[in-house]
Parts: sequence; structure tokens; C-alpha cells
Amino acid sequence: MVRLAAWVTTVVAVAVVAVMVLSLTTIGATLRAALGGSGATGQVAAPSPTPLPSPSPSPTPLPSPSPTPPPPPRSFTALSADVTQIASAAGAHVSVSLIELGGNQPSAWSLKGDLRWTAASTYKLPLLMAEAQGIATGRLHTYDKLCYRSSDFEPGYFGDYDPGECFRRDVLAQRVGHWSDNTAAHILVRYLGGGPALNAYARSMGAKESQFYYPNTTTSSDLARLWASEARGAAGGRAAQSWLYPLLTKTAFEAGIPAGTPSAPVVHKIGDLGKNLHDAALVVNGRRGPYVLVICSDGFGVAAGWSLLARIAKRVWQYESARSAIVSSP
Repeated sequence: MVRLAAWVTTVVAVAVVAVMVLSLTTIGATLRAALGGSGATGQVAAPSPTPLPSPSPSPTPLPSPSPTPPPPPRSFTALSADVTQIASAAGAHVSVSLIELGGNQPSAWSLKGDLRWTAASTYKLPLLMAEAQGIATGRLHTYDKLCYRSSDFEPGYFGDYDPGECFRRDVLAQRVGHWSDNTAAHILVRYLGGGPALNAYARSMGAKESQFYYPNTTTSSDLARLWASEARGAAGGRAAQSWLYPLLTKTAFEAGIPAGTPSAPVVHKIGDLGKNLHDAALVVNGRRGPYVLVICSDGFGVAAGWSLLARIAKRVWQYESARSAIVSSP
């Protein structure tokens, strides 16, 4: 029994030692693993450096789109040649000014646009514009009474003027616009402030080369600038236009630009003095947008002169109708 107890004690002691050795071995292996392992010499290996993240490549910028070059300006060469030929064949002198107010790439063109002419009754265009603007702003009224003086008289369409007789403003304006009456125009000019006031107003609307009323000269380009300013709203806008346009549409003088402008309302003021025939027009609904056309001429009597203006207007209408209908993006 003593020997058995000694043997058991020995076996237990050996087992304890074996467990301790195994535990130490396991701990060492765990430490070596945690420290990155060891070489054959038993030294602890240096920790491996943590790799830095590779920088992401910058995206290659896309090239900026090249701006679309503007289209070349339209040529008026053919129109100029045709108008010159029409006038030359008729033996007349003309100047023509065109301002496009809408459509694709609106532009302007003139043939001898700065040539000075006797204005004749075209001075009544800025006069009626001033009246319309005054009425639109409330400064003037259609029912205002304006009285005739003998100094106002000039032979014209009406002869019912007696000294001291007074007329409503809208009656006088109708006589000026529809029939181009001279005495009615003189009364309106006097109440406006006379020739200096008329010319100051015309200059404010772009007529820089004209001297209306006295000595009463103008250019086709000045008359075109007046209409362009009015059509763009500078002379009282829609309120003024609603009063002015009926006065100058379907007048007693439709043989010029209106006769050569098919299927489009034409608002216009003519001038007729001797062999000088002028027509200053706003074509409201051109096929490619509204435009202003002014023709000044001399060299003919009335009938032949109006026919010449109608032929030129028709050629301009054809040119305008052939314009591109596509409006370019800004």
C-alpha cells in the first residue's frame, strides 16, 4: 500500500509538470503570434508597417464644350441691288431704311439712309406719337378743346376752320392721321409747344438728323428710328399704340407701302409734296416678325410715284418672308 501511494504521488507530480510545460508552451506561442512571430534565434520580429492607402486617381476633367460661333450676319446685298435696279429703271431717286423688330437675328439695312429730304407731311408722325404718349400718360386728353387761329391755316383736306372755333383733340388727330390735314396738324403743333418742342420730342425718339416743321427736313433712317422706338414701347407703350395705330391704318393714302405689303397690317404716315413722295411704315405682322420700312423718293407724279413705292415694298416683303423662321437661342 505504501508503494502504491508513492507511485500515485509520482504519477500526479509528473502530470502536473507536463501540464505546466504545455501551458508555458502555449503562452509563448500566443505571445509570438501577437508580436508577429520570432526568428530561429528567438528574437521578436519588428512589426510590419501599416500600408498607406493608395491615393485615388483624380478624374480627368472633361473638356469644356466650345461655344457655338454666332452665325454670320445675313446679307442684304441682293436686296440692295434689286431696290437700286427698281429705282433706276423708273428714273427715280430713293432712299430706303429697314429695321427688323422680330424673328430670327433681327437686323437693319439702309440704302442712302442719311440722305436729307424735304419731310413734307412725315413731320406728322412724331407729332401724333407725342399726342399718343401724352394721352397714354394722362397728361393730354382726347376731349381737350383746341382752338383755331388764322395763323394755323394751310390748304389741306378740310376747310371748315373759322377763327376762334375749337375742336376736340381726337377730332384733330383723326384729321391728321387719316387725311393728313395740314391745318389740324398746325393746331396740334402749336399746342404742343411749336417746332422746337416737336423736334425735342423727335430727338428723344431717335431722330437725330431731322429738323421737322421748319425747315422741315428728314432722312429715311430718322423716320425708321422713330417707328422703331414707338414699336418697342418707348412712346407710351400699348396704351399709346391702341390710340395711335387706328389713326394710321387704312388711311386715305394706301397706294404706297400698304399696296406692296400683302396680308399684313401696315401702320404708316405718308409725305406728299410735289415730286417728293415718302412713306414711313410699321409692318405689324410680317411673316417673320414685325419690321419698319421707310421709303423716300422723288422724280415722279403721284400715281407713278406710289406705284414705285409699292414695288419696292413688295421686294422687301419677299426678302422678309424668306428669312429663317427659327429663332436662335441667346
